[in-house]
Amino acid sequence: MATPSFLTLPSRSSAPRTVGLTHVLDPGVSPASAADLLAGAGAFVDIWKTGWGTAYVDPRIAEKLAVLGEHGVASCLGGTLLEIAWAQGVAEECLAWARGVGFRHVEVSRGTVPMTVADKRALVRQAADRFAVITEVGAKDPDQQHTLDQWRDEAAADREAGAHLVVAEGRQSGTVGIFAADGGVREDVVDALADAVGPAHLVFEAPRAHQQAWFVRRFGPDVNLGNIALDDVLGLETLRLGLRSDTAEATVGAVISAELSR
Repeated sequence: MATPSFLTLPSRSSAPRTVGLTHVLDPGVSPASAADLLAGAGAFVDIWKTGWGTAYVDPRIAEKLAVLGEHGVASCLGGTLLEIAWAQGVAEECLAWARGVGFRHVEVSRGTVPMTVADKRALVRQAADRFAVITEVGAKDPDQQHTLDQWRDEAAADREAGAHLVVAEGRQSGTVGIFAADGGVREDVVDALADAVGPAHLVFEAPRAHQQAWFVRRFGPDVNLGNIALDDVLGLETLRLGLRSDTAEATVGAVISAELSR
Protein backbone atom coordinates (compact mmCIF):
# COMPACT_ATOMS: atom_id res chain seq x y z
CA MET A 1 0.00 0.00 0.00
CA ALA A 2 1.29 3.45 -0.91
CA THR A 3 2.30 5.78 1.93
CA PRO A 4 -0.34 8.52 2.38
CA SER A 5 0.71 12.08 1.59
CA PHE A 6 -2.35 14.26 2.16
CA LEU A 7 -1.09 15.95 5.37
CA THR A 8 1.24 18.92 5.65
CA LEU A 9 4.06 17.74 7.89
CA PRO A 10 7.52 19.01 8.82
CA SER A 11 10.39 17.96 6.58
CA ARG A 12 12.19 14.87 7.81
CA SER A 13 15.53 13.49 6.67
CA SER A 14 15.36 10.11 4.97
CA ALA A 15 17.60 7.08 5.30
CA PRO A 16 20.55 6.82 5.21
CA ARG A 17 20.41 9.69 7.71
CA THR A 18 23.18 11.71 9.31
CA VAL A 19 20.76 13.68 11.53
CA GLY A 20 17.42 12.79 13.05
CA LEU A 21 18.80 9.41 14.05
CA THR A 22 16.72 6.88 15.95
CA HIS A 23 19.04 4.72 18.02
CA VAL A 24 17.22 1.69 19.44
CA LEU A 25 18.08 -0.58 22.37
CA ASP A 26 17.84 -4.31 21.68
CA PRO A 27 17.36 -6.37 24.87
CA GLY A 28 18.15 -9.59 23.00
CA VAL A 29 15.37 -10.27 20.49
CA SER A 30 15.62 -13.04 17.92
CA PRO A 31 16.61 -12.50 14.27
CA ALA A 32 12.98 -13.22 13.29
CA SER A 33 11.69 -10.54 15.68
CA ALA A 34 14.23 -8.06 14.35
CA ALA A 35 13.20 -8.84 10.77
CA ASP A 36 9.52 -8.45 11.62
CA LEU A 37 10.07 -5.04 13.22
CA LEU A 38 12.25 -3.78 10.39
CA ALA A 39 9.78 -4.99 7.75
CA GLY A 40 7.32 -2.43 9.08
CA ALA A 41 9.43 0.25 10.75
CA GLY A 42 12.89 -0.20 9.22
CA ALA A 43 12.75 3.18 7.50
CA PHE A 44 12.74 4.83 10.92
CA VAL A 45 15.58 2.88 12.58
CA ASP A 46 19.17 4.04 12.08
CA ILE A 47 21.36 2.50 14.79
CA TRP A 48 20.57 -0.79 16.54
CA LYS A 49 22.50 -1.27 19.78
CA THR A 50 22.71 -4.68 21.38
CA GLY A 51 22.15 -3.94 25.04
CA TRP A 52 24.57 -4.84 27.83
CA GLY A 53 26.31 -8.17 27.12
CA THR A 54 23.50 -9.80 25.15
CA ALA A 55 25.58 -10.07 21.99
CA TYR A 56 28.15 -12.21 23.79
CA VAL A 57 25.62 -14.87 24.84
CA ASP A 58 23.44 -14.78 21.71
CA PRO A 59 24.30 -17.79 19.51
CA ARG A 60 22.49 -16.17 16.57
CA ILE A 61 24.06 -12.72 16.81
CA ALA A 62 25.74 -12.93 13.38
CA GLU A 63 22.41 -13.92 11.83
CA LYS A 64 20.69 -10.94 13.46
CA LEU A 65 23.40 -8.53 12.32
CA ALA A 66 22.95 -9.83 8.78
CA VAL A 67 19.24 -8.97 9.03
CA LEU A 68 20.13 -5.43 10.10
CA GLY A 69 22.51 -5.10 7.18
CA GLU A 70 19.81 -6.19 4.73
CA HIS A 71 17.67 -3.30 5.98
CA GLY A 72 20.48 -0.74 5.96
CA VAL A 73 20.49 -0.41 9.76
CA ALA A 74 23.80 0.14 11.53
CA SER A 75 24.65 -2.42 14.22
CA CYS A 76 26.34 -1.22 17.41
CA LEU A 77 27.96 -3.25 20.17
CA GLY A 78 26.85 -2.00 23.60
CA GLY A 79 29.47 -0.34 25.76
CA THR A 80 29.09 -2.54 28.84
CA LEU A 81 30.57 -5.58 27.10
CA LEU A 82 33.58 -3.63 25.85
CA GLU A 83 34.11 -2.11 29.31
CA ILE A 84 34.23 -5.54 30.92
CA ALA A 85 36.61 -6.79 28.23
CA TRP A 86 38.84 -3.76 28.78
CA ALA A 87 38.86 -4.36 32.55
CA GLN A 88 39.98 -7.95 31.92
CA GLY A 89 42.71 -6.86 29.53
CA VAL A 90 41.04 -8.34 26.43
CA ALA A 91 39.63 -5.24 24.71
CA GLU A 92 41.46 -6.07 21.48
CA GLU A 93 40.02 -9.59 21.45
CA CYS A 94 36.54 -8.12 21.98
CA LEU A 95 36.95 -5.67 19.12
CA ALA A 96 38.27 -8.38 16.78
CA TRP A 97 35.33 -10.64 17.66
CA ALA A 98 32.83 -7.80 17.16
CA ARG A 99 34.22 -7.03 13.72
CA GLY A 100 34.19 -10.70 12.79
CA VAL A 101 30.52 -11.25 13.62
CA GLY A 102 29.47 -8.15 11.71
CA PHE A 103 29.35 -5.11 13.99
CA ARG A 104 30.30 -1.85 12.28
CA HIS A 105 29.75 0.50 15.25
CA VAL A 106 30.92 0.12 18.85
CA GLU A 107 30.02 2.10 21.93
CA VAL A 108 32.83 3.14 24.25
CA SER A 109 31.63 4.04 27.73
CA ARG A 110 32.96 4.13 31.29
CA GLY A 111 29.83 3.64 33.37
CA THR A 112 30.32 0.06 34.62
CA VAL A 113 33.99 -0.40 35.54
CA PRO A 114 36.50 2.13 36.91
CA MET A 115 38.03 3.88 33.90
CA THR A 116 39.67 7.29 33.62
CA VAL A 117 38.85 9.77 30.87
CA ALA A 118 42.35 9.19 29.49
CA ASP A 119 41.78 5.43 29.40
CA LYS A 120 38.52 6.01 27.57
CA ARG A 121 40.18 8.23 24.98
CA ALA A 122 42.80 5.55 24.36
CA LEU A 123 40.07 2.94 23.88
CA VAL A 124 38.25 5.23 21.43
CA ARG A 125 41.42 5.57 19.39
CA GLN A 126 41.99 1.81 19.51
CA ALA A 127 38.51 1.13 18.10
CA ALA A 128 38.31 4.03 15.63
CA ASP A 129 40.58 2.37 13.07
CA ARG A 130 37.93 -0.23 12.23
CA PHE A 131 34.59 0.98 13.65
CA ALA A 132 32.41 4.05 13.75
CA VAL A 133 32.78 4.80 17.46
CA ILE A 134 29.91 6.06 19.57
CA THR A 135 30.91 7.21 23.04
CA GLU A 136 28.77 7.76 26.10
CA VAL A 137 29.12 10.56 28.65
CA GLY A 138 27.48 10.86 32.05
CA ALA A 139 27.27 8.66 35.13
CA LYS A 140 24.85 5.77 35.54
CA ASP A 141 24.95 6.19 39.31
CA PRO A 142 22.49 8.93 40.39
CA ASP A 143 24.77 9.75 43.32
CA GLN A 144 27.60 10.68 40.95
CA GLN A 145 26.67 14.01 39.44
CA HIS A 146 29.07 15.52 36.90
CA THR A 147 29.63 19.26 36.81
CA LEU A 148 28.69 21.09 33.62
CA ASP A 149 32.38 21.47 32.81
CA GLN A 150 32.89 17.70 33.16
CA TRP A 151 30.01 17.04 30.75
CA ARG A 152 31.42 19.54 28.25
CA ASP A 153 35.04 18.47 28.54
CA GLU A 154 34.43 14.74 28.24
CA ALA A 155 32.12 15.13 25.22
CA ALA A 156 34.65 17.39 23.48
CA ALA A 157 37.53 15.03 24.32
CA ASP A 158 35.59 12.07 22.92
CA ARG A 159 35.04 13.87 19.63
CA GLU A 160 38.69 14.87 19.45
CA ALA A 161 39.73 11.25 20.07
CA GLY A 162 37.68 10.09 17.07
CA ALA A 163 34.13 9.51 18.28
CA HIS A 164 31.58 9.68 15.48
CA LEU A 165 28.73 10.45 17.89
CA VAL A 166 28.45 11.17 21.62
CA VAL A 167 25.57 9.65 23.58
CA ALA A 168 24.25 11.60 26.56
CA GLU A 169 23.48 9.16 29.37
CA GLY A 170 19.88 8.64 30.40
CA ARG A 171 19.76 4.88 30.89
CA GLN A 172 16.78 2.67 30.14
CA SER A 173 15.02 4.19 33.17
CA GLY A 174 15.27 7.83 32.07
CA THR A 175 16.10 8.91 35.63
CA VAL A 176 19.87 9.57 35.63
CA GLY A 177 22.43 11.53 33.63
CA ILE A 178 20.62 14.17 31.61
CA PHE A 179 17.45 13.49 33.62
CA ALA A 180 16.45 14.19 37.19
CA ALA A 181 15.17 11.40 39.43
CA ASP A 182 11.58 12.26 38.44
CA GLY A 183 12.38 11.93 34.71
CA GLY A 184 12.50 15.65 34.03
CA VAL A 185 15.13 16.95 31.60
CA ARG A 186 18.16 18.68 33.09
CA GLU A 187 18.15 21.53 30.62
CA ASP A 188 21.44 23.03 31.79
CA VAL A 189 23.25 19.76 31.03
CA VAL A 190 21.61 19.44 27.62
CA ASP A 191 22.56 23.02 26.73
CA ALA A 192 26.14 22.48 27.92
CA LEU A 193 26.54 19.40 25.73
CA ALA A 194 24.97 21.09 22.72
CA ASP A 195 27.35 24.03 23.14
CA ALA A 196 30.35 21.71 23.49
CA VAL A 197 29.95 19.49 20.41
CA GLY A 198 26.76 20.57 18.61
CA PRO A 199 23.39 18.79 18.54
CA ALA A 200 24.22 17.02 15.25
CA HIS A 201 26.98 15.05 17.02
CA LEU A 202 24.88 14.15 20.06
CA VAL A 203 22.45 11.31 20.69
CA PHE A 204 20.20 12.06 23.64
CA GLU A 205 19.03 8.93 25.43
CA ALA A 206 15.30 9.46 25.91
CA PRO A 207 13.40 6.26 26.74
CA ARG A 208 10.16 7.97 27.81
CA ALA A 209 7.65 9.57 25.46
CA HIS A 210 7.49 12.88 27.35
CA GLN A 211 11.29 13.10 27.19
CA GLN A 212 11.30 12.42 23.46
CA ALA A 213 8.65 15.11 22.99
CA TRP A 214 10.76 17.62 24.93
CA PHE A 215 13.76 17.06 22.67
CA VAL A 216 11.65 17.31 19.51
CA ARG A 217 10.21 20.61 20.72
CA ARG A 218 13.67 21.87 21.73
CA PHE A 219 15.72 20.80 18.68
CA GLY A 220 13.14 19.92 16.02
CA PRO A 221 12.15 16.69 14.23
CA ASP A 222 15.72 15.83 13.26
CA VAL A 223 17.15 15.56 16.76
CA ASN A 224 19.14 12.37 17.43
CA LEU A 225 17.45 10.21 20.09
CA GLY A 226 18.64 6.98 21.69
CA ASN A 227 17.70 4.14 24.01
CA ILE A 228 14.40 3.89 22.16
CA ALA A 229 12.52 0.68 22.91
CA LEU A 230 11.81 -1.46 19.86
CA ASP A 231 8.06 -1.16 20.43
CA ASP A 232 8.31 2.65 20.50
CA VAL A 233 9.88 3.27 17.07
CA LEU A 234 6.65 4.24 15.29
CA GLY A 235 5.46 6.23 18.29
CA LEU A 236 8.65 8.29 18.23
CA GLU A 237 8.24 8.96 14.52
CA THR A 238 4.77 10.38 15.18
CA LEU A 239 6.32 12.73 17.75
CA ARG A 240 8.91 13.85 15.20
CA LEU A 241 6.19 14.57 12.64
CA GLY A 242 3.76 16.29 14.99
CA LEU A 243 1.21 13.50 14.79
CA ARG A 244 0.74 13.48 18.56
CA SER A 245 -0.61 16.28 20.71
CA ASP A 246 2.72 16.53 22.57
CA THR A 247 4.48 18.02 19.52
CA ALA A 248 1.70 18.96 17.08
CA GLU A 249 1.78 22.67 17.83
CA ALA A 250 5.57 22.94 17.78
CA THR A 251 6.07 21.01 14.53
CA VAL A 252 2.99 20.88 12.32
CA GLY A 253 1.78 24.25 13.60
CA ALA A 254 5.06 25.86 12.54
CA VAL A 255 4.86 24.29 9.09
CA ILE A 256 1.27 25.45 8.54
CA SER A 257 2.09 28.96 9.75
CA ALA A 258 4.99 29.13 7.30
CA GLU A 259 2.74 27.97 4.44
CA LEU A 260 0.09 30.58 5.27
CA SER A 261 2.65 33.38 5.43
CA ARG A 262 3.83 32.80 1.86
